[in-house]
Amino acid sequence: MVHDDEGRLLLIKRAEGATKPGFWSIPAGYVDYGEEIREAAARELLEETGLIVEVGEVVWVASNFHDPSKLTVGVWFAGRATGGKLQAGDDAADAGFFRLDELPPLAFETDSAYLASLNV
Repeated sequence: MVHDDEGRLLLIKRAEGATKPGFWSIPAGYVDYGEEIREAAARELLEETGLIVEVGEVVWVASNFHDPSKLTVGVWFAGRATGGKLQAGDDAADAGFFRLDELPPLAFETDSAYLASLNV
């Protein structure tokens, strides 16, 4: 969960070949074997957005049911950009910051549920 100085939320647009292409999501990914979860979060965010982040506290945990072939557990962290240049990469077709009251169509119910918990 990375916000800019204006309080806008960082999202990526899912690329062709990714789950739910054309929809937007909070940057996310998988933890590689032997990788610490916060390092994985920072790596995935860098790969998808070009931004270097400091990964902070856990803000949300949920089961992901969007892929019936594999249940995953998502862990959302607070994050703060410390460097890099915003640019889409990896399985992202675009990346940008959005006002919480003007979000594009979201790919995953878990992202929507987290944002709803904030009364957005």
